[in-house]
Amino acid sequence: MAYEEMQSTPLSSIVEAFEELADIVENSKDEIRLRTFCDACALVSVLFNSLGLAFKFAEMEYCAKVRGLSEASNTFSTLHEILDHDVQNDTVKCPGSLSRNLRRVRQGLDLIRALFEQFLSTLDGSLREAASSAYTQTCAPYHSWAVRTAVAAGMYALPSRQQLLLNLRETDESADCRMKRYMKAAGPVIQYIDKLYISRDINLDW
Repeated sequence: MAYEEMQSTPLSSIVEAFEELADIVENSKDEIRLRTFCDACALVSVLFNSLGLAFKFAEMEYCAKVRGLSEASNTFSTLHEILDHDVQNDTVKCPGSLSRNLRRVRQGLDLIRALFEQFLSTLDGSLREAASSAYTQTCAPYHSWAVRTAVAAGMYALPSRQQLLLNLRETDESADCRMKRYMKAAGPVIQYIDKLYISRDINLDW
């Protein structure tokens, strides 16, 4: 095993947490516990922070939503329970509802997945190109014109590809491996969340 792979880094901690969630989804009949989910999602905030000004709004929104869900874990045990609660109270899409918070956190996880995908497929390209493409795919459709404009302007302040790796304490080799592992693990978790809404006849276009 390469030395880099033995090192504990922010990205390695994220990968391990999401592989545990994916294992629950794929290999057991247990539901994802809200506290476990929040603990894993909280680790992702360091990635937004490493991207600087361009993703400051995404970081603030993401962290606030994770915090809200984490506080709710004192009352609700699983992701199923928070959706059932909002369905019963007709508050699924209301600002500040737990179901809305979960939807936004899910978008944040997908943004990171898409960013990694673009990052790995544009080895000779810039981080700005990868981040712009990822944002356009995942979050832009749900953000206002003002937010999209601010994000576009912030893209010019993104760190370089090598600076990002330095911020995350990764090498090209270790980042390649860990980003691929996150993409593989996050996919089933994101699908699990989507199915919670679909099974309750809640559309995903919001």
